[in-house]
Amino acid sequence: MLVLGLTGSVGMGKSTVAGMFADEGAATFNADDTVHALYRGAAAPLVEAEFPGTVVDGVVDRARLGQKVLGDKGALARLERIVHPLVRKAEEDFRVRAAGEGRRIVLLDIPLLFEKGSETRMDAVIVVSAPAEIQRERVLARPGMTEERFDSILASQMPDAEKRLRAHFVIDTGGSLERTRGEVRDILRALAATASAR
Repeated sequence: MLVLGLTGSVGMGKSTVAGMFADEGAATFNADDTVHALYRGAAAPLVEAEFPGTVVDGVVDRARLGQKVLGDKGALARLERIVHPLVRKAEEDFRVRAAGEGRRIVLLDIPLLFEKGSETRMDAVIVVSAPAEIQRERVLARPGMTEERFDSILASQMPDAEKRLRAHFVIDTGGSLERTRGEVRDILRALAATASAR
């Protein structure tokens, strides 16, 4: 079973590309979706114990939590110590299930893949990228997004150029969906050829 890591900066099109891999038969795992689920379940009491007043009706209130951790590296590190092991366990369970189902390819959609050193767990890393002006346009179109928040998110992420240099494959999402889908299929063909040559 091949384990692929998918990453890219905010607004680069990770979710769209992950969906395309799923359409081609890859089992896909989304780290962000997993965090959302954990905030409604196992992580909630742990977060409340560390950050009192952040859980409402058994669910982590992300706005309240953000007020306590954003801009505070120590608080953010404490939150990560709670959440990251739970996400990693969910990922491992997902990989076991996929192997049991006989899936040939697993795609792990992880926003901070390089930043957290997760590339060591992957057979190959795919980075999605688009021109900076397209990225900015996409992100600023999101509800509640501001220039300041966008710049803050960018500052917390590895620069796009460095991610592209470290990737095994780069998918350009600045063009049509058809072209992007073609790039996804090209990567899967290249991986299949490599696997058969082993």
